[in-house]
Amino acid sequence: MIGIAAGVVAAVGWLKADPSRTSTAVFLAATILTSVTGFFFPAPKLLPSHIVGLISLAMLALATFAYFGRHLSSIWRPIFAITAVLSLYLNVFVLLIQSFLKIPLLTSWAPTQTEPAFLVVQGSALVVFIVLAILTTVRFRPTQLAAI
Repeated sequence: MIGIAAGVVAAVGWLKADPSRTSTAVFLAATILTSVTGFFFPAPKLLPSHIVGLISLAMLALATFAYFGRHLSSIWRPIFAITAVLSLYLNVFVLLIQSFLKIPLLTSWAPTQTEPAFLVVQGSALVVFIVLAILTTVRFRPTQLAAI
């Protein structure tokens, strides 16, 4: 939840071309920790959650390198924007799945997660994050990376 909250705060800043170092760093750190800890639960085989975690970690590695290693210079700015927003989306994607599994009202609407309610919620989230990724890529043009 910390990663999602910090990611939303950071994304608002990215849309305003404000590379807030604190919210971005908290988002990246919390999201990396969330993804890594998912591998500590015992599992008999590779699960879909592991695949989502691996994809998230790959995107977070690129985003972190683009932000802190390359200071958003040249091609690294859009790489950061896209990978950071998609990492945030994956966190929200998992949150929605867990919500439909754990919250009784949502479970009653979509017990197998193949029902229209679940598909509409997940599809809407996907559309919102695609638009956010596009807008962030276009608008996030900081003149300098603050305090690095």
